[in-house]
Amino acid sequence: MRVFVTGASGHIGSAVVPELLQAGHGVVGLARSETSVAAVKALGAEVCRGDLDDLDGLREAASNAEAVIHLAFNHDAVNAGNFAGAVATDLGVVQALGEALAGTGKTFIGIGLTRTGDPERDAMIDANPRSAVARAVAGFTEKGVRTVLVAIPPVTHSTRDRIGFIPTLIKIARDTGVSGYVGDGANRWPAGHALDVARLYRLALEKAPAGAQLFAAAEEGITVREIAETIGRHLDLPAVSIPAEQAADHFKAFPFMTLDITMSNTDTRRLLDWEPAHPGLIADLEQGHYFTTE
Repeated sequence: MRVFVTGASGHIGSAVVPELLQAGHGVVGLARSETSVAAVKALGAEVCRGDLDDLDGLREAASNAEAVIHLAFNHDAVNAGNFAGAVATDLGVVQALGEALAGTGKTFIGIGLTRTGDPERDAMIDANPRSAVARAVAGFTEKGVRTVLVAIPPVTHSTRDRIGFIPTLIKIARDTGVSGYVGDGANRWPAGHALDVARLYRLALEKAPAGAQLFAAAEEGITVREIAETIGRHLDLPAVSIPAEQAADHFKAFPFMTLDITMSNTDTRRLLDWEPAHPGLIADLEQGHYFTTE
């Protein structure tokens, strides 16, 4: 199958692309810079030069493919404090890609969660502005597109992780001299190794039914305190509780320190015969690669 992948040179994309190629699929990766072009070529994929603002180019690339896997997100805007702008851009991208695929029966795999019917959980889902993007992807199911949504765990880890939750916590710990958590640190973050997530994407492409909601967490939830204690041990820093009223200042406005969710993969494993095979988060941290660079 010929697959157009946005975000092909990113952390998850750089794992998904080889997984698809090794399974015999053809891959065209979106690349916005010369650095990204070189990275996509090094992975063995064809290159589509462009960016998320080039909606006509995205429509053309989607039309020329049998499936689209949308992984890209404007992290530059997020880092500049414009999360709403990044979401607005993503919504436009999803609409363009979906329109190009409408009525074709082709596959569109996006990131996100659909509502569950549980009012409390749905309120949490709807509180995330990116939920509008997930709803937009799911809406193309009724327009002749084989849509699949993948819920990516907040902590997706591997040797290529440079800007995720774990590198952020490590940098904050180095800057402040303590490895912190909020309150008792009992809140949980689901986690998954990038290579396990990549395999799930390949299985989703090959056999997930239209409208499927998949969960890519290998571990349902790990307490933030355990994560902080592991980081502290490797950095030879104390792991300490940060009072809630000081959290925003201490964690430099990192907005997810009190996030508390779990993500069961039972239905996904059964549906796709997916079995995570790579190290869990704590085991990956214990390997030390997260601590080898400043």
